[in-house]
Amino acid sequence: MMADQTSHSDDTVTLFLCGDVMTGRGIDQILPHPNRPELHEGYLASALDYLQLAEQASGPIPRPVDFAYIWGDALAELKRMAPAVRIINLETSVTRSETWQPKNINYRMHPDNIPGITAAGIDCCVLANNHVLDFGEAGLEETLDTLKRAGLHVAGAGRNRDEASAPAVLALPGGGRVLVFAFGSESSGISRDWAATAKMSGINRLDDLSERTVPQIAAHIENVRLPGDIVVASIHWGENFSYAIPSGQQRFAHALIDAADVAVVHGHSSHHVKGIEVYRERPILYGCGDFLNDYEGIYGYETYRGDLGLMYFVTVERATGRLLRLDMTPTRIRRFQVRRAEAGEAQWLWQVLKRESEAFGVDVVLRDDQRLQLRWGSSVSQKN
Repeated sequence: MMADQTSHSDDTVTLFLCGDVMTGRGIDQILPHPNRPELHEGYLASALDYLQLAEQASGPIPRPVDFAYIWGDALAELKRMAPAVRIINLETSVTRSETWQPKNINYRMHPDNIPGITAAGIDCCVLANNHVLDFGEAGLEETLDTLKRAGLHVAGAGRNRDEASAPAVLALPGGGRVLVFAFGSESSGISRDWAATAKMSGINRLDDLSERTVPQIAAHIENVRLPGDIVVASIHWGENFSYAIPSGQQRFAHALIDAADVAVVHGHSSHHVKGIEVYRERPILYGCGDFLNDYEGIYGYETYRGDLGLMYFVTVERATGRLLRLDMTPTRIRRFQVRRAEAGEAQWLWQVLKRESEAFGVDVVLRDDQRLQLRWGSSVSQKN
């Protein structure tokens, strides 16, 4: 099924979702207020080294850039599509803290660079990931304070368990709300000691993806939900470079829809886009890839094209949360900036997404304007 309407109405809501937004380390260095560049990695000693690698691969990058620079062509696309809500997985701490954790890779963006997030009109930053605590509890708490001062909603992390598990509540024009519940899974590299407790800050970490976990989540959602609310479950899960969808992830996503009437499952952590399923008229984005990172010039997994991403525009029915339309705009990271993918790159993304979604009975169409559109249900059957 796929609705044909392209304009917004009082009966529909369009959400913008994307993969990991990693504005720390090298990207922090090109913004107006960078942190000290020293790193504690086995790979490189300075965040400036990542900038050098990117420039060797793609050419000079201006420094400092204005705050809107990193979003590049995404800004025009957001203006064109005008989504009611904009949700990202912000995979970095926003802090001056020097209390780095001994985990080999540490991401931080200076708090004074937070206009680099607000420049894109972002509404909600998901924080249940494996980098938000890279600079300890102090770094997390400064992150929370900075985002709050900037007027950004957060989900998935907090000063205690209740705050970390609370949803971001986003009011919609004309009434109604979007609730974003965020979760982090051990499978994405989140250690057990990062879980928020009754008295300690941390993230909303899933103990497992078992049948025992879903009723607890469903009960929590029902305690918050009001009639007409649209619920998004944003989950950081899975290994980095693999197209496979573990059966446990699929069962968990289905159970969230069955038991908690989740409208959208927003999966991330993989450094490349993964397949999409539509289950009971609800989209499951198993892996949205990287939307912005400082990996340019790093080699080893070129076959996955981690530099290519998608802007996901999910249009649902207000009254039911039922999926009406899913449009995707192909992007590419170049010179630490989001750009529209070129025709060949858009075709590559189309072929991969079509291949990986086929097992779920979903088809992907490459339009003449090099944007992608999902087809499912009866529209796929009619085409075949």
